[in-house]
Amino acid sequence: MEPNKNMVKEDSLDSSKSKISDAGLSFRERAFSAAGAAFISAIIVNPLDVAKTRLQAQAAGVPYDGLSHTQHFKTTTMLQDLKYMLSSAQSSIGTRPTSSPGSTHYRGTLDVFYKVVRQEGFSRLWRGTNASLALAIPSVGIYMPLYDIFRNYMEEITSRNNPTLKPYVPLVAGSLARSIACITCYPVDLARTRMQAFKHNQAGVKPPGVLKTLIGVVSPVKNANYQAFQSYRILWTGLGAQLARDVPFSAICWSSLETIRRRILSRIGDEAGAPSVFAANFCGGFVAGSLAAASTCPLDVARTRRQIEVSFSI
Repeated sequence: MEPNKNMVKEDSLDSSKSKISDAGLSFRERAFSAAGAAFISAIIVNPLDVAKTRLQAQAAGVPYDGLSHTQHFKTTTMLQDLKYMLSSAQSSIGTRPTSSPGSTHYRGTLDVFYKVVRQEGFSRLWRGTNASLALAIPSVGIYMPLYDIFRNYMEEITSRNNPTLKPYVPLVAGSLARSIACITCYPVDLARTRMQAFKHNQAGVKPPGVLKTLIGVVSPVKNANYQAFQSYRILWTGLGAQLARDVPFSAICWSSLETIRRRILSRIGDEAGAPSVFAANFCGGFVAGSLAAASTCPLDVARTRRQIEVSFSI
């Protein structure tokens, strides 16, 4: 009787493990769950994204003096932007603008919140949320499932052929998945950054949405009699800066996340249930995301500058 009890106990543990495992999920199930999480997070963190974009744009020279258009701002190349950040010297677009009596100068995240609410309205903290949602659902719906698929496939291959390479699987899988998602959805990310970076406080005039923002990017190039391919190629201008940020971000994030998560779960042992797995994922994601964001912040600044340029190079 005792062996039978042990067998039943082992079976129950195996069944509990299978309940919290994601190995058997289909691509549709992975995409749906990832998109749902992206939908919620895009709404919650959008005000912080607005604050970050405004501060980065201000450092690049965007004058926040109530202008609702982007025609008065122009930056140069990404290389010059990186030179500016590393040297902390004179801005590549000239001397750093000084604040006039009627202008706005943001001094930090909370100051952005306060001035945006006071000058533009509370709802402007969610400026670009429609673009964030339009971006988050397809990009994460592609990114997360592809990461899981690449990781499982590579782990299976490395386990059979070269187990010493297994620790590097999350790094490679995250980089590949992020690159595909970034290239696919980049124009929407371009629109989101421009929507968040520039103020629009004209009374009675609805701020431009994603489509209108992208049309505004393409129209000057089309009017300059460029070929159709060249005019629409501008929607991917700055993609190199985006990949330069996102690929190392994903590599750092996933390699750290998988290590931290597995260590936490190993300490919990076989009794790990859904709450324990959620806590492990949350703690691992918080630490890994913080490390990745801090490491790639200069590249994020360069990406923002490229995306808010008026005159793109063709």
